[in-house]
Amino acid sequence: MVKSDPRLTTLPSTEELPCSDDTPVDNEDQNFIPNRLLFLLEFIWADRNDWFFGVDMGIYHTTGVSHLVPIVPDGFLSLGVERRKQGKSRLSYAIWEENKIVPILVLEVVSKTPGDEYEEKVNLLH
Repeated sequence: MVKSDPRLTTLPSTEELPCSDDTPVDNEDQNFIPNRLLFLLEFIWADRNDWFFGVDMGIYHTTGVSHLVPIVPDGFLSLGVERRKQGKSRLSYAIWEENKIVPILVLEVVSKTPGDEYEEKVNLLH
């Protein structure tokens, strides 16, 4: 018998979670590239409502150290979810509120400043 994790019995809503990690970008490409992809998707999939592309938005999941610690990539794409959740913009992306649909694409534009951002985020995704 598999025991359930007591932390996950009362998961917070996206309205109760921060929308990002508030880490400023250090180069314009970190905003330009994901926003350009978003605009392209909005153009080519204008008639579709089954996708979501988040930019600099927290992805909350239940597989890490804590479900309260998000992964915040520069961009991500999920298919099979509403474009605008219940007609509104998302504050963040909580897997448990999205029928457990995880992003199929995660975009991270590596910072120009030295640090562990690349390795840290890659490790969080595994």
